[in-house]
Amino acid sequence: MTAATSTLTTGHIGLNVTDIERSLAFYGGVLGFDVLVEGKEDGRRYALLGRDGRLTLALWQQADGAYAPALAGLHHLAFEAGTMDQVREIEAELKARGVSFAYDGVVAHREGAASGGIFFHDPDGTRLEIYAPTGAEDARAPHATAPTCGFF
Repeated sequence: MTAATSTLTTGHIGLNVTDIERSLAFYGGVLGFDVLVEGKEDGRRYALLGRDGRLTLALWQQADGAYAPALAGLHHLAFEAGTMDQVREIEAELKARGVSFAYDGVVAHREGAASGGIFFHDPDGTRLEIYAPTGAEDARAPHATAPTCGFF
């Protein structure tokens, strides 16, 4: 590892979407991200989303179909919440909006882990996770040995 690579951190995630309006309603209206920039290039739309002016997500309207979990590329996108209570508040909001979940309720990242969260899908089927580092001690893990976020 070089001195330059040892300072790398995740900057932002880019997602291809089929309908930018629908994705903006989900990521902005449901998950609370602010639209930092919107634009159009060669007839294709994009939006840069984040909080407090910091870019988190880039949405690109250039997908022809839904997310394909069997293809190489993004497996899932995880967001960290401060507490498990916040995760459960978000879960209630997502359920009220009819969002599709991979598992029912909060699940542990592995059996006996303190961390855990909820796993669900955006309008294009992209796998998403919202978790907290503690608070899942009593939650079950859906897989005996593999990490919960691994298989859907």
